[in-house]
Amino acid sequence: MHEGGNGGGHREETGVPGIGGDFPFLELERELTLLMRRARAKSGEMARAVHPDLESSAYGLLARLEESGRLRATELAAHIGVGKATMSRQLRALEQLGLVAREPDPADGRAWLVHLTQEGQERFRRVRNARRARYVNQMAGWDRADVAQLARLLHRLNQGGGI
Repeated sequence: MHEGGNGGGHREETGVPGIGGDFPFLELERELTLLMRRARAKSGEMARAVHPDLESSAYGLLARLEESGRLRATELAAHIGVGKATMSRQLRALEQLGLVAREPDPADGRAWLVHLTQEGQERFRRVRNARRARYVNQMAGWDRADVAQLARLLHRLNQGGGI
């Protein structure tokens, strides 16, 4: 038994009773919280750079469409993690801004495929390229293998359901 009656915790590892083995997860929580807070703020900035009236949450939709080409709204909703009503509202707004268009799905006449318009693609790529240049600049002192490892770990985290 440890001194101080900490219920088997590892006070000597962390200085806090009862959290010894959980310390890496506490560090992870702290860093992810900070990262997500900054990412939300940046997402809003990037969305407004694409179009002044674009909601920050729509930036991810544009990114997915740029990566995947034509997708059904249900596929987009599943990827982003929102319901059909939310997706429909966001797509209507993107259409009104001239950033996306819909066309009938040739495989299913009842469904629609969504894609970036030429203007949407140009605006999105300009902002994404500027963001990537900032990453390269901010991480100039990092070894490329470390950047690749970080990307792999984040991908793994996202594939497992994320946070």
